[in-house]
Amino acid sequence: MSGTVDAAQAPGAATSLTAQGALAAVLALIAGYVDAHTFLNYQVYGSFMSGNTTQTGLHAGQGGFAAAGYNLLPIPLFVAGVFAGTLIWHSGLARRSRWLFALAAGLLALGLGAVAPGPLPGWFGIIVLSLAMGIMNTTVTRVGEQQVSLGYVTGTLNNLAQHLALAVKGAPLLDANGPRDTHLRRAGLLAGIWTAFVIGALLAGAATPNFAAWSLLLPILILSVLAILGRPVRA
Repeated sequence: MSGTVDAAQAPGAATSLTAQGALAAVLALIAGYVDAHTFLNYQVYGSFMSGNTTQTGLHAGQGGFAAAGYNLLPIPLFVAGVFAGTLIWHSGLARRSRWLFALAAGLLALGLGAVAPGPLPGWFGIIVLSLAMGIMNTTVTRVGEQQVSLGYVTGTLNNLAQHLALAVKGAPLLDANGPRDTHLRRAGLLAGIWTAFVIGALLAGAATPNFAAWSLLLPILILSVLAILGRPVRA
């Protein structure tokens, strides 16, 4: 019998998975919040690239090429944010997750100036918010063995439904982190992430019309706290 303790079975592993799940939910809330904020101010999404892609194709098909280009703008910027965040995560920097949170918070702070009356054009806000969401999406990519995507709601619901179906069937979870890790538990994790995204959009829907640019202070504050105090929990 091997004397090596599996990380999933080690003391504190459950706490680590709980911390990862909680962080994923908090970040999904921010993704939903910023997505709704971006849509209310610019009529495009900062994180929901499926929506921007559909709108791009729709407008192009109707001959509205200017509108198609406008909806296309967030997509390469989001990809650039994921690219930059991935490079940072795989760099030699210490406390890489804190750097990512700080960078995302800084870009959202720049977004304050884009919404407030001033010389900055609207497309500047789209640039910084899409970059911020791309970077933030690289901070948590899995909880234990379960892959998660903070802003990809369709994928979250797809995986949730698959876990529910396999739970009903009684199928074993092949990559389980111990006996408590089941299809039903993972479905609950994904449902929590989806719920957090919806709550974030709800909060932005209530706050943005009343506080305009200042409504971004909530996600900026949360990301700043994570940058200062957060512990790295990404697998």
